[in-house]
Amino acid sequence: MISVDAIGVDFSGETLFSDISFVINEGDRIALMGKNGAGKSTIMKIIAGIQKANRGHVRAPKEAVIAYLPQHLLTEDNCTVFEETSKAFQHIFEMRDEIEALNKQLETLSDYESKAYMDVIHKVSDLGEKYYSLEDINYDSEVEKALFGLGFKREDFTRQTSEFSGGWRMRIELAKILLQKPDLILLDEPTNHVDIESVFWLEDFLINKAKAVLVISHDKKFIDNITNRTIEVTMGRIYNYKANYSHYLQLREERRSHQIKAYKEQQKFIADNQLFIDRFKGTYSKTNQVTSRERMLEKLEIIEIDEVDNSALKLRFPPSIRSGDYPVIVEDLTKKYDDHVVFKDAKMVIERGQKVSFVGRNGEGKSTMIKAIMGEIDFEGKCALGHNAKVGYFAQNQASLLDPDLTVFQTVDEVAEGDIRTQIKNILGGFMFSGDDIDKKVSVLSGGEKTRLAMVKLLLEPVNLLILDEPTNHLDLKSKDVLKEALLSFDGTLILVSHDRDFLEGLSEKVFEFKDKRVIEHFETIDEFLIRNRMESLKEIQAKGFFS
Repeated sequence: MISVDAIGVDFSGETLFSDISFVINEGDRIALMGKNGAGKSTIMKIIAGIQKANRGHVRAPKEAVIAYLPQHLLTEDNCTVFEETSKAFQHIFEMRDEIEALNKQLETLSDYESKAYMDVIHKVSDLGEKYYSLEDINYDSEVEKALFGLGFKREDFTRQTSEFSGGWRMRIELAKILLQKPDLILLDEPTNHVDIESVFWLEDFLINKAKAVLVISHDKKFIDNITNRTIEVTMGRIYNYKANYSHYLQLREERRSHQIKAYKEQQKFIADNQLFIDRFKGTYSKTNQVTSRERMLEKLEIIEIDEVDNSALKLRFPPSIRSGDYPVIVEDLTKKYDDHVVFKDAKMVIERGQKVSFVGRNGEGKSTMIKAIMGEIDFEGKCALGHNAKVGYFAQNQASLLDPDLTVFQTVDEVAEGDIRTQIKNILGGFMFSGDDIDKKVSVLSGGEKTRLAMVKLLLEPVNLLILDEPTNHLDLKSKDVLKEALLSFDGTLILVSHDRDFLEGLSEKVFEFKDKRVIEHFETIDEFLIRNRMESLKEIQAKGFFS
């Protein structure tokens, strides 16, 4: 059992949250929810021991192991996959090396009765007791087993970690976590930058292997699948629900309904008493009653209604000219870097108005195909845009293309046309830019803020062919809903690359799968493809016996 006891954090003179307490038990898989800036990541870092609370503390058993996977992976680029994974045992290796160094030091000391000699003896004794009490483990064998279980091949072990995509780097970090056999796993946005197969694997790992989990995620499908408890951080306090995310939303709405009812009753009570005070103030016979009611109102704790965003922001892409019948035509397309073939003889025809998804593991060529369509790379074969195709392109590095000297408002105002100009502030609010945020220069925005701003800019441009490469990274649940509604009503052609299954559902009628250097066309919706693909992934995991 790990307990969070009355922790509080102040930031820039303001209280971020205070007096937060909850307990994490074995078997708990908890979603930590709340709007951006509520303090979720701060709470997680405090539990992980990498940040201090201003008040309160976290209690855990002495031998408890808490493993933390931050939002931005810490995997270094100066070692191999095997070396990085072996760092799970770093503390044990350091203990062993220190014992060896102390033994060598003893060889140089000749005064066996000196304090220095006795100090070294005590250190060797204490460390040796800890080291030799550890279970006798073949560490190399354990690392191999973990990496094989996570889908790595033996030839991958000696490759540099820098050669791997985000999904595979996350698996390296998870291999380290697995080898530590933690009592609690902390995950901050673990599904960002990973492919769908990695998410399938992660879900099964957390459900079948983890003792306890605390996760922050904007991937609704992911948190619904893995969690059995939800802790909401709002207005500096928390609410604890024994429910997954979807059930929590229902319970939260019921809670707000009760709050609203109680608030209205309290306001009527206050108004009635204030009316009495105003009417009889100065009346000698009522002085005691007036004073009593004034004191009562002063001490009354006003009921607060939890913040909730009820705005129903609707965005539609502005009208654009009609494209030709086939906005994208790919014939016998081959792309390779030196001896490495990404895909070979790929064929693809996308009709006007079609919505298609590119799916496949990271590194199989989805983004490469998009760059070929956009004419950003050289290739063999034919790849062309059709007649009158006006492209709106959102790349994974789209944020870097914004003008750093413009403000947030100016960036959007520059492309907005017609009536939509009157809604710029509401649109920015829908993507988490509010108040003074809209006057910030692009140059001071975080990576996530720039990504969201680039998405807003794209939504206001008149296009008939949309190409979106991982558009939901850094978007919260509300922003994703706004974007998805806009895409559902978009009457142009859509090419979508995303690992977010909840976002993908209902958004495409055809799937192009990138696998084994081929591009395979599936005449099925993304929903049908994902159901079939998940079943196949589960069979593969079970066949390896990794979760048995």
